[in-house]
Amino acid sequence: MSRKMFNVFSKKFAAAAMVGTLVVSGALAGCSSDSGSGKDGKKVITVWGMGEEAKTLPKIADEFEKENPDIDVKVQAIPWDQAHDKLLTAVASKKGPDVVQMGTTWIPEFASANALLDLTKHTEKYPELAADNFFEGSVETTKYDDKVVGVPWYVDTRVLYYRTDLLEKAGFKEAPKTWDELRDAAKKLRARGDDKYGISIDTNEQSLSFMLARQNGSKLIEGNKASFNEPEFVEAVEYLNGFFKDGSAPVDLGLDIIQAFKGDGILPMFISGPWMVKLINDQSPELEGKWATAVLPAKETNTSTLGGSDLSVFQYTKNKDEALKFLAYMSKPETQVKWLEMTNSLPANKEAWNDKQLQENQYYKVFGEQLENAQPMPVIKPFEKIAQDFLSRFEKIYRGGADIQEEMDAFDKEAEEILAK
Repeated sequence: MSRKMFNVFSKKFAAAAMVGTLVVSGALAGCSSDSGSGKDGKKVITVWGMGEEAKTLPKIADEFEKENPDIDVKVQAIPWDQAHDKLLTAVASKKGPDVVQMGTTWIPEFASANALLDLTKHTEKYPELAADNFFEGSVETTKYDDKVVGVPWYVDTRVLYYRTDLLEKAGFKEAPKTWDELRDAAKKLRARGDDKYGISIDTNEQSLSFMLARQNGSKLIEGNKASFNEPEFVEAVEYLNGFFKDGSAPVDLGLDIIQAFKGDGILPMFISGPWMVKLINDQSPELEGKWATAVLPAKETNTSTLGGSDLSVFQYTKNKDEALKFLAYMSKPETQVKWLEMTNSLPANKEAWNDKQLQENQYYKVFGEQLENAQPMPVIKPFEKIAQDFLSRFEKIYRGGADIQEEMDAFDKEAEEILAK
């Protein structure tokens, strides 16, 4: 789907972050240099939260303080577009928060700068932090070299959204289960007539092609060796481009995805994350009973991508035990269920998925099933640059008809140059 469409649901996270207001629990927030002893001899810890999450963090911090009356928590909201630079400044000065929310793709950079506390030796005292409590893919986002520098907080993954009524009319009584079935369904839905399509493909979703390549057996990157010009990756790009070539996916349609999903279903299938469940229910209640979510169709596997946020302890904190207590509290299944109720963020803790509201929700239950087979993008510092380079190459393919193998040969060479630096 176009960038314009993707922004409809991705901006729900970013919009609040742009406000940049401070949200606090009890007092204005400060850095760890201001942390320490507060009123009545209480320990004061500072938590940096990013964007939308920071608006709700004080509520969960209040619950933590009730269980830990000797600790005060100050929450500071950091706009996502400023967070990276603020963290760099904190690392350089060795003065920052006690606890920090980390985007999963930031872990390699800040872990390599020795800015995040290694939690490995603390799991015995705080068993809530143990890796076994969380989905395997989410644990991978917290690792760097031989260290574990964060704990999974909330997760998101990608599943298939589809109009059950329109697929049934096209001959599909259930969601496509394979690449071939998805292609066939998209073609049949496209055949409904002019201005009707089968599926929406977001050409700015950088993880999509990499995700499909993994489903086709690609290793993506191993060490400094890329495999972007090998058959597994090239075939995935050909498959994705095929939706544009046969007209079952539009290029630059410019329609809001929910508007295109409802009614006659101009776009009756798309791949997206959990936030879309609430948006569809809120904005298109008339679709109740006419849409569903499903795990991704498979090639060799149906591996999805995995994102979300982790929580880390700043290496230079003066309140290590208190910060670890906060991480342990946030990692409990019951706390993560509360967080789900407050923010609609999906739990990273596996036990939390036994909660009734997740098991009985037909849409969210699918995300729990998909999370059993979801992996983050390669947890390496240069991946963002590599992914952006791919999007430029892919645009030449789907928009300009460039030769796929030639583009992937060039992309593979560029990627290995980046990895070698």
